[in-house]
Amino acid sequence: MIRRPWATLLTVGALLLGALTAPAPAHADTEHPRQDFLRQSTAGLFLHWGLRTAPAHTSCTAWERDVTAGGWSADYWVREARKLHAQYLVLATFHSRLGYARPWPSGIPGSCATQRDFLGELIEAARAQGLKTILYMTDDPQWHAEGGQEWLDSAAYSRHKGRTVDLHTRDGFGEYSYDLFFEVMERYPELAGFWIDNDNAYWERNNLYAKIYQRRPHYTLSNNNEDTPIMDMISNEQKTGMSPAYDYPQAIYTAGPRLIEADFKLPATGAWWYDGSDPAVDRRLTLGRLITNAGSSVKALMAETAQVNGRFPSNQAAFNDFAAGYLDRIRESLVGTEGGGYLHGGLAPGFWHDGAHGVTTVARADPDRHYVHVLTPPATGTLRLRDNGYRVTAVSDLRTGAPVTYSQSGGTLTLTGLGGWDPYDTVLKVTTAGREGILPHTAYTMSASASASGHGPAAAADGNHRTYWDSDRTTPVSLRFDLGTARTVRYLALNQREDSVSYARSATEQSARIKDYRLYVSQDGTSWGSPVKTGTLASRRGVTTLDLPATTARHVRLEVVNTHAATTDTSRHKRLRIDEAWIGTAYAGSGGPGPAPQRYEAENAACTAGSTVDSNHTGYSGTGFVNTPNASGAYVEWTVPSDRARDARISFRYANGTTAGRPMDLAVNGSVVAANRAFDGTGAWTTWTDVTLTVPLKAGTNTVRATATTANGAPNLDRLDVESP
Repeated sequence: MIRRPWATLLTVGALLLGALTAPAPAHADTEHPRQDFLRQSTAGLFLHWGLRTAPAHTSCTAWERDVTAGGWSADYWVREARKLHAQYLVLATFHSRLGYARPWPSGIPGSCATQRDFLGELIEAARAQGLKTILYMTDDPQWHAEGGQEWLDSAAYSRHKGRTVDLHTRDGFGEYSYDLFFEVMERYPELAGFWIDNDNAYWERNNLYAKIYQRRPHYTLSNNNEDTPIMDMISNEQKTGMSPAYDYPQAIYTAGPRLIEADFKLPATGAWWYDGSDPAVDRRLTLGRLITNAGSSVKALMAETAQVNGRFPSNQAAFNDFAAGYLDRIRESLVGTEGGGYLHGGLAPGFWHDGAHGVTTVARADPDRHYVHVLTPPATGTLRLRDNGYRVTAVSDLRTGAPVTYSQSGGTLTLTGLGGWDPYDTVLKVTTAGREGILPHTAYTMSASASASGHGPAAAADGNHRTYWDSDRTTPVSLRFDLGTARTVRYLALNQREDSVSYARSATEQSARIKDYRLYVSQDGTSWGSPVKTGTLASRRGVTTLDLPATTARHVRLEVVNTHAATTDTSRHKRLRIDEAWIGTAYAGSGGPGPAPQRYEAENAACTAGSTVDSNHTGYSGTGFVNTPNASGAYVEWTVPSDRARDARISFRYANGTTAGRPMDLAVNGSVVAANRAFDGTGAWTTWTDVTLTVPLKAGTNTVRATATTANGAPNLDRLDVESP
């Protein structure tokens, strides 16, 4: 439990005075070390809980008494968050429509404050399990008399300030809540940050956000439905009415790497807080949202309606129990991954064929480890998706490990013999050997018929998704590629900037993506002739690939005739932004799987003294797995023959049931080829995953050694797979 002596709170006034001399506001970094825990997260648990939690209270003292008498426990919320594979919690108690309760002992009067330190207990319980706690703060006083009860005490706050302050006004409430920010910062240094429900002019005038970063550099700031650039993350309410209901989560107005979050309710109906009912949880909708968010590198903030005693109603509790087991089996495809098909590479997500729909994810630690999430199965046993230039070397069912028959041709990965679709998410693990047939960005000289200042055509093919070409609201408009010499051209791939809605939700909220286009080639950059391809593109996220009839040319020109957004959409009409585009000279793959890798079981390898071969955790291959001592320097070493000198892909299969990583130095023939390589937690000792890399092998006998670099030792090691020659 985190507690602060009351004397400490007397320093808050001095802190506020000192804060008045803080520097002028500055924009936050798009990427900053303080954001690491959010970037590495998949999901959070949103807790709306306060005075108006049913049965509603009007007395803060009575509410606190009933919370405690009911057996409230911070540990319970942390356990439930872990079942959902959430890595952080957001506590929304100082909420306008929940009575503005503050679940901590406060020295600043103005609304309900408890004597028991519920917030401190939650921070401590979460921290003990490797989770972070974020505090919700509202800027809105308009619900001060919600339900016929006055929840704000202007007179008490005015006495505290020595002058009249009306908490019913936005400015007065802004001053009150401003003071609370500083009280919380002083009292809870282990808090992870603030989740802010929109902005308040008083905060902005007084440079609140810059002062928070100055006083607590590790705090993160998130804002709801308003993209305030200085904040680390923008959160969006994810509501129904989409197609399908769990598709790309919401209107995204700022592209990655900006941190983005989608918050949604787990109960299908009812309020965001417990209203006395027990509505059902739609498992398909909820899991679909969680997974599509992960497939979009969007954090899923899942709201559950805690009762007065902190417990969740039976339907939500049952869903959490179900999710714990369900998500464990596909954990590696969601945790430690990024969304595929855009900023981080990966296979194509979206609407595939025969009614199929899903997303893809890519392992952060290994860009050649992909996952295809089939949320809506095709009508047949075949799945086809664009390979985006990756040469596929293996496909398997993640849950069973069973191999899947596949082929590659014309830029498409075709998976056959599929069936027994999971009702929520069939996950296919795809291993690749990098991209091939793509010209490097240094091969292009770019030009355009129109460009916005600071966003010229070179940014569309510079290998950097953070820069982009902007057409300056000009259509028709052309983007041109000079390849330097005549080359084979098979396709043009485009990443349109992901800062637009993914479909037309209304006449005034439409996609800023390409609609009609023409594609030309030329030998001299002057004579273009007729277009080699024309067409209309769907408004969908991810890589767009325009295939050409096989041709040889030095110059390629994309002419965008128009975009999807109508004239009534003043924000997106004629807007066009492309952050990366590339030319494919050949399609990846050669039409089928290669030979199976050579397998070397860990139980047959050399191990550090004290290692054991165990079989108490299921899912291993062979006769068992190696469990080394928990010590730095613990190792497992395999002997690998090779008939010639070559570069080979190798994969270490391991399990790490702890929340702490167990990094290892990976060495071949005594030379470290990957220092301190991450072997992150897999969620359970029965959950196995792979770390894959390419290493040099010599002709003859090779040694491959994995050595623990921390006192935690090595993870459990099952085997080493080596690419066949």
